[in-house]
Amino acid sequence: MRPGPGALRIAWYVAGPMKSYGIASVEEGRSILAKLGTPPRLLRHTVLVGEAADLLVDTLTKLGLPLDAHFVRLGVVFHDAGKIEHPEELARPGRDHEPSGQALLLAAGVDAALARCCISHARWADMEVSLEELVVALADTLWKGKRNETLERRVVEGVATRLGRPLWDVFVPLDTLFEDIAAGGAGRLARSLEA
Repeated sequence: MRPGPGALRIAWYVAGPMKSYGIASVEEGRSILAKLGTPPRLLRHTVLVGEAADLLVDTLTKLGLPLDAHFVRLGVVFHDAGKIEHPEELARPGRDHEPSGQALLLAAGVDAALARCCISHARWADMEVSLEELVVALADTLWKGKRNETLERRVVEGVATRLGRPLWDVFVPLDTLFEDIAAGGAGRLARSLEA
C-alpha cells in the first residue's frame, strides 16, 4: 500500500495531555444526549460503535501511538446527534443529521471539535481531519461489519506517519484488527435492533 493523495489532508498535531472537553466520561456524554431527547436506538448505537472504537483505541495505544482516546470515545458518542432532529435517518441513509447534529451540540455547549464529528464522521474524504476524527469514522464503519479501503488506508497512513514508522510495519496488525472488528458486525447489528 502506497500513501494515497488523501494522506496529505490529515491535520497533524503533537498529541499532548488528554483534554477533557468539559465532559469527564462517555457516560456523561450519553447523559447529554439523553437530555437532548435521544431515542433509545440512537443511544444503543453509540454503545455498539463504542465497542469498535474501544478495540481500535486499545490496539493503537499498544502500538505506542500518541492518540487522544478521550476525543475518539466522545466523538463516537456525539457523531450521530443530529438524528435526534432527523429520526428518519436512523432507518435510512441521509445527510441532514450531520449539520443539524453539529448545531445541536454547539447550542448545548459541547466543545466545537467534538461537535465537528457530526460532520467529519461522514465527510472525512472531503475535508481536513485529524487522525482521531478518522478513527471515529472508522469505528462507525467497522461496527456493522463494513470495510472501507480508502478510509482504512488513511488511518494506516496516519498511524505510520505519527509513529514515524514504515507503512508496512503497521499495516498488517491494523488490517488484522479491522477484519476482526468487522467480523463481529453481524452480532452488533442484531443487538442494534433489540428492544
